[in-house]
Amino acid sequence: MSRSALLKNRKGMSLVEIMVVIAIIGVLMTVIAVNVTGYLDDANASATKIEINNLEKALIAYQAKHKGRAPTTSEGLDAAKKYFPNNEVPTDAWGNPFQYFSPGTHGNHDYEIISLGKDGKEGGEDVNADILSWDMKD
Repeated sequence: MSRSALLKNRKGMSLVEIMVVIAIIGVLMTVIAVNVTGYLDDANASATKIEINNLEKALIAYQAKHKGRAPTTSEGLDAAKKYFPNNEVPTDAWGNPFQYFSPGTHGNHDYEIISLGKDGKEGGEDVNADILSWDMKD
């Protein structure tokens, strides 16, 4: 049989071939999604730690203008918002507000900043774990 005759007899991919290709694509997408999600969670935790460091720098500027006094817990981070970009108090990487306490209760800190993690609830493990300003590792 000639090549043109073979091509004329072939009408396309069979349903089984199409389903096999779709199944392979589905498995690949699942593997990629699982791996990317883990990296995104790690990136959000790192971004939140960076934001806490930025908040601490803004609070140092606030203290320099206010004779070494940090905003009280009741004044909150809003008292120092003019030292933040766009004059807005930032949120953590998951869009949750930071918790702020002054004076600090853990060690000898003027203030403490807490992100409640991905779930926005106190406590938790892994990506849901709280990120604490006094417990961050450099």
